[in-house]
Formats: sequence, C-alpha cells, structure tokens
Amino acid sequence: MQMRLLVTSVWLYAETGSGVQLGLLGLILLVVQFPAILYGGTLADKLDRKKLIAFAQIFSFALLTVMALLAASDELKPWHIYGVTAVLGVTSIIGSPARAALTANVVPRSHLLHAVTANAMTFEISAVVAPLVFAAAITTFGTTFTIAVTAIVSIPSIIMPLLIRTRGTPLAADEGPVLRRIWEGFKFVKSHPILPGLLIMDIGVTMVSFYRQVLPLIVDRLFKAGPGAVGLLTSATSLGGIIGSLTVLFLSRYRSKGKLVLYATLAYGVLLIAFGLSTSLWMALVVVVCLGITDAVGMATRQTTVQLTTPDNMRGRAVSFHEVSAESANNIGTIEVGFMSQQIGASYTMVFGGIVSIAVVVAVWVVMKGLRQYRYP
Repeated sequence: MQMRLLVTSVWLYAETGSGVQLGLLGLILLVVQFPAILYGGTLADKLDRKKLIAFAQIFSFALLTVMALLAASDELKPWHIYGVTAVLGVTSIIGSPARAALTANVVPRSHLLHAVTANAMTFEISAVVAPLVFAAAITTFGTTFTIAVTAIVSIPSIIMPLLIRTRGTPLAADEGPVLRRIWEGFKFVKSHPILPGLLIMDIGVTMVSFYRQVLPLIVDRLFKAGPGAVGLLTSATSLGGIIGSLTVLFLSRYRSKGKLVLYATLAYGVLLIAFGLSTSLWMALVVVVCLGITDAVGMATRQTTVQLTTPDNMRGRAVSFHEVSAESANNIGTIEVGFMSQQIGASYTMVFGGIVSIAVVVAVWVVMKGLRQYRYP
C-alpha cells in the first residue's frame, strides 16, 4: 500500500505539476470509501474475516499489474490513477474492519494493547522500508519498474491471512438487512461513553493536517526537493511510528489511556506548527519523526480502546465507524492541504493545521468528560 500511494502520487504530480490534482485523490477516496467501510464493518461481523481480507487483497495485485503494463506501453494516464485509486480504495477499506476485528480473536484481552501496538509497529516498519525501496527503484529504474515491484510484493497479502490459526467468523454473527445492521452499529457508537470523543478529535485534527498524500507538493514548495526527499520524509514518519509504538508498550501500565490520547494529539498539533516553520529538510526530518511518534501513540491507544470496549459481534461495525472518521478525515485533509498549499503556501497551511488541531484537543478535553476519565487496565 505504501509503495502504491507513493508511486501514484509522485507520478501524478510529475505528470500534472498540480497540487489540486493531488488533492483530487483525496476527493475520490472520500466519495468511495465512506459507504465501503460501513459495508465492510457489517461483513466483518457476519463472514469469515480471514477470507474477507484475502479476497480484498486480490484486487491490489490485479490492478497494480494492469497499471504496470500501461506504464510499460506508455499508455498510463491520470484517469487510470484515479480509477485504480477508487477501486483499491473500496477493496482495501472493505477488508480493513476485518483485519482490526480479527486481532481480538488472536490474543487474550490482557495482551490486546500489546497486539495492537505490535501490529502497528510491523506496519510502520514496512512503511520505513517501502519509501526507501521506492526512492531507490524510481530513481534507478523508473516508474514502470517501481509499479511492477509494487504488484509483486502485494502477493503475500493474499495468502498470509488464510494461514492465521484462529476462528475467522465472529461469535453470534448478526443477521438481517445490511442497513439495519449499520444503523445498530451507529446507535452503539453514538451511545458509547468514549468513542464519540475519539471520533470527533480524530476528524477535527486530521482534516486540517493530513499531509502524507501531498508530500510531493510540500517537499517541492518548502525545500525545492524531489522524489528522494519524499521517500526520506515518508520513512521518517514511519520511523517515528515505530518509536511511538515502543513508547506505547513502555506506557502499557499508565492507566489514564484517555488522557494519553489527548496529550499525544496535543503534541501532534504543536509539531505541525514546527513542521510548517522548518527551514531545512534535515530540520523537517526531525520534526516528522516526532509527528510519527505522537501519531502512533494516539492511534494505538484509540484502536485498543475501541476493541476493548466493544463486544465481538459488534466489533467490526465499531471499528468501521472509527475508520470512517479516520479515512474521511484523511481524504478531506488531503483535499484541504493540497488546496491550501496551492493558495497560501505549504508553510502557512501546516501552521494553520497545527493551530486548529490544538483548539480541537482543548475543546474535546473540556466537553468529552468520558474520554479524559477513561482508564485501563
């Protein structure tokens, strides 16, 4: 996934030179992912979660292979990128609630925080390696080779879910119409004492700060650098994610998990301002590592809280609503950061995002009493 996001965004920016065109990737995902993730949540509460994950990943291999063939024949166009982004946005998001919900079937509750953190850490390790491979591949061999490599490394994601030795179907799987099951999931989340605060904070912060998809534009505007710098900053974010995941394990006995999320998100807002004010690529690398740390601490704690406070037959839908907020905010953030960077500059855009993020955290702290009082274990 990391390789796909990098190669499509870099190719699109090189082809069009437009931040707005990059922002359209977020608009496309916003349109297609909202219904897909809700539907994916209902499927995760009904079908074999392992088979659902594998089925969703088949599309990645097939479409990336087609994209590589189009690039090899010099027929790759921007609309192909948008089409592949739309389809894979749907299929990957359908499998996402199943992946998250399956974690609680693999380990006991006493180790769930460790499992979620380890899962996030492996993702971040791959996210460090992928941009480095991407940078080496695209600068040495070009776009076609890089897309082909991306297609090949997607193959294990089809096979490996089926090898997990645990029950794939949820206990007491819900039956009935899809819309009714989605509505039941919404009512559960709405009445939850903690989840609404997590969702509101995630949406409010991410929709003004999600810069990863438009890094080619930000790197160009802030540092006058190219794809190599994009790969470095992406790896720096993921390196921070690894460190943040280790920090979560170190803080596993810190009981005020709600306050931990608030502290991490507040620090994220401050660091966004520092990123916007960075005067060199090396300064930005340090700040981005710290952004990755705070983001990982908040993400792992949020995901664990959702799974710990939700029964198995509702977990897929609860996860899907959490991911709807995250993915929708990511996509709106991509549009907002791309558009604002084009209009007022990347530096002012990041500073603005940091100020808004701090305000959102303060508002949630004051209003959402259940979140700041949540303690585990």
